[in-house]
Amino acid sequence: MSMLKFIAVVCLLHYTAPPAPGETVPPTFAPPAPPTSMSAQAPPAFYNVRDYGATGDGKTLDNRSIDRAIRACAGDGGGTVWIPSGIYLCGSIHLASHVHLEIGAGAVLKGAPQDSAAYDPEEPFPGKAYQDGGHTYFHNSLIWGENLVDVSITGQGMIDGGGLVSFDKETGEGPIGKGDKAIALKSCSRVLIRDITIYHGGHFAILVTGCDLLTLDNLTIDTNRDGIDLDGCTNSMVSNCRINSPNDDALCPKSSYALGRPVITENLSIVNCGVSGFKEGTLLDGTRVPAKAGWSCGRIKFGTESNGGFRNCVVSNCTFNHCNGLALELVDGGVLENISISNITMTDVVHYPVYITLGTRNRGPEGTVTGRVRNVLISNLIATGIDSMSGIQITGVPGHPVEGIHLQNIVLEYKGGGTKAQGQRIFPELDRGYPEPSLLGVNPAYGLFARHFRDLELSHITIRAEKEDFRPAIICLDGEGLRIDHCMMKEIPGVPLSRFTDVSGVVIESSPFKN
Repeated sequence: MSMLKFIAVVCLLHYTAPPAPGETVPPTFAPPAPPTSMSAQAPPAFYNVRDYGATGDGKTLDNRSIDRAIRACAGDGGGTVWIPSGIYLCGSIHLASHVHLEIGAGAVLKGAPQDSAAYDPEEPFPGKAYQDGGHTYFHNSLIWGENLVDVSITGQGMIDGGGLVSFDKETGEGPIGKGDKAIALKSCSRVLIRDITIYHGGHFAILVTGCDLLTLDNLTIDTNRDGIDLDGCTNSMVSNCRINSPNDDALCPKSSYALGRPVITENLSIVNCGVSGFKEGTLLDGTRVPAKAGWSCGRIKFGTESNGGFRNCVVSNCTFNHCNGLALELVDGGVLENISISNITMTDVVHYPVYITLGTRNRGPEGTVTGRVRNVLISNLIATGIDSMSGIQITGVPGHPVEGIHLQNIVLEYKGGGTKAQGQRIFPELDRGYPEPSLLGVNPAYGLFARHFRDLELSHITIRAEKEDFRPAIICLDGEGLRIDHCMMKEIPGVPLSRFTDVSGVVIESSPFKN
């Protein structure tokens, strides 16, 4: 082949015809250019606490060494502080912005005894404290941080509260003098706590107050009092957590005066979590021994502190096991509105399955007024083994009804056994009292009791009892707008299924009730 013919063939092979009208031409991709510098791919700064003097022998106080690693990391602009396997006896550890504290597999941060003087004293609280003492102070904790950004605690290791105490001065007035929280964060932003296990966490295993953009994920907590409390937090996600707290609340959004002003808790999602009331430690060891239930046990509860209130909150795909049911308690002013709760299962329910109440405790500065509860949807809930003490309770106060409560697709199985005398009991008003059903005694309705309400919907609800119960299934008092649709329960001769007193606007469809 002549040179001219060869050049012509090559040109023909590389020739691309122009696209026909309407034809799409695929893009061409060039391989990426090699990096001009490897510095952009360098790993993040990494600080091993052993390099800063930590021993991990379970005998030597290591919190100062861990603090040195945190300060070095923060001083260099941030990175990961690594805690390798070992037992690290600690008093107060101080978090810093842009620092990721990673508790490695086999590592245990153990709270020092109280007589070691290793915990920070509680900070001064300006003005009058209207909240409980545990919510007032933060520095007397095993791990704490305040006014931080981009802070995280993760890893496959454990925090063992050890010497942390579970009780302090509930009034919030005067010094506590003891370490009582495993993790306490105040006024922080962009916070992540993930994967760790907390055992014996003191008054609070995790207390977060006034935080924004908060993620708590895949935590296992087996503790002696509250599991997780979120107080005045916004844009928060709690997901995939297992929380066992036989002596108090498992997961508890609040809105107190701990920041010196009312701050609402809003835009909160709680999903795929399990709460329980087994004896402390038996969630972790797998024996799951039921604890003797007190006034509060292992539940999800909004309140009691509610000065700022709760708005735009979702609870979904959660399980309750051998504990109190779901509680929404607004008693210190504020609002509770736009709450959606769905796909809930409960077994061995203590005291009640669902409790929604508005009260007038109004703990706060002079002028604190009664709050408002409105727009609450609870759907797709199944509860079995329910205590015969009380069914669902929905209560406002005279002149302040709860509004827009909608219950849909609910199955309730009670232990039953209530008497006619209990069904005729005059049930006390909550008023300024502490909002716990156990303090009010046996409810005259075994299925559902509602008082002081407006716009209450009960749709597709099935109520059953293991033993015959001679109380009315449903009692409604002082209400305006009641719709009952496809609600079913067993009729017992001589026992009224329902009792409606001073209730207007009643609509009953496909249900065995009489107005």
